[in-house]
Amino acid sequence: MTSETSELIVEADGGSRGNPGPAGYGAVVIDATTGETLAEMAEYIGTATNNVAEYRGLIAGLRAARALAPQASVRVRMDSKLVVEQMSGRWKVKHPDMRPLAAEAKGLYPAGRVSYEWIPRSQNKRADRLANEAMDAGKRGEQWQPKQPSAASASAAASAPAPAHSAPVEAPRPVAVGWAPDLGTPTTFVLLRHGETALTPQKRFSGSGGGDPELSEAGRRQAQQVAAVLAARGTIQAVVSSPLTRCRQTADIVAARLGLDVRVDDGLRETDFGAWEGLTFAEVKERHPEDLEAWLASAKAAPTGGGESFAAVARRVALCRDKLLARYTGKTVLLVTHVTPVKTLVRLALGAPPESLFRMELSAASLSAVAYYADGNTCVRLLNDTSHLRS
Repeated sequence: MTSETSELIVEADGGSRGNPGPAGYGAVVIDATTGETLAEMAEYIGTATNNVAEYRGLIAGLRAARALAPQASVRVRMDSKLVVEQMSGRWKVKHPDMRPLAAEAKGLYPAGRVSYEWIPRSQNKRADRLANEAMDAGKRGEQWQPKQPSAASASAAASAPAPAHSAPVEAPRPVAVGWAPDLGTPTTFVLLRHGETALTPQKRFSGSGGGDPELSEAGRRQAQQVAAVLAARGTIQAVVSSPLTRCRQTADIVAARLGLDVRVDDGLRETDFGAWEGLTFAEVKERHPEDLEAWLASAKAAPTGGGESFAAVARRVALCRDKLLARYTGKTVLLVTHVTPVKTLVRLALGAPPESLFRMELSAASLSAVAYYADGNTCVRLLNDTSHLRS
């Protein structure tokens, strides 16, 4: 498949078992001339409505089509009357959760390059099957995995800019490479790691499965210093916090200075480090050497005692990111969270591999920032800024 292909077909579907409830999407990209299936993708997206899942399927299909043949026209076929009519411009997008999704879908291609066609569910079986496979996998606590592609599809994918035939295990946002036109005001996440606790100077594992420590006196001073610098800048429009005490306390101090309320989102909590909670790295190496070695070697390995792998954290954080991007489109939002979620958001924005988590320094009460644009581009604007703590 090359960019010379004249037309692609995207078939997309989404579903929710409960509406809202456990949800997933599926999408297929087809060569309109040969009828060959070029790409299949599916993803479990957590709790969402049918309409959100439908839009997520559409966006995934359009992104895959753009990666395969950027200059081709696209014919979208869906059994969602709502999405087809809204994207065709015949119905208004009234629901606030739908507006950013519709805007994102429209921004993937120039006007006039994508057409929409409603089809009965019986004619959308492939995308429907993929959506249900993703939801079934999510129910088992797994991520949907693609079947092995045919030789023709594998050859096509090898010549394409991105491997669109496989589903991303860590759910990164696909990113266009290079300079882009002015796409308006981005959504900016200012990422604040919480202030120090008693465990922080000792460099002990402190996740979501431990004792939930409070801020120390030093941590409270750090939160006040962050609050002062953010108040002086005057750019923060909303505050969202991890549910853990150290983040809530940091967020409350900053939000009070800014005159804002704090929204709590469980997706921003720290990794559950299982049996390693409260231990130093040296203690873990002594007590669980094989588990530690596996954890350092693979993002899919979990800490001893039922902890959470970095791959699982990445999926959770990516879902939280997408939900917050839909809620706060075009705004600057302070996310008060922990080491792993901040590093994960930066890693996904850069398209960096999981091992990059071990190559970032992130100090207590440090500030980082990522901007998200309407076309899927991301820009890391700041990482581990602690200048406000030296004043």
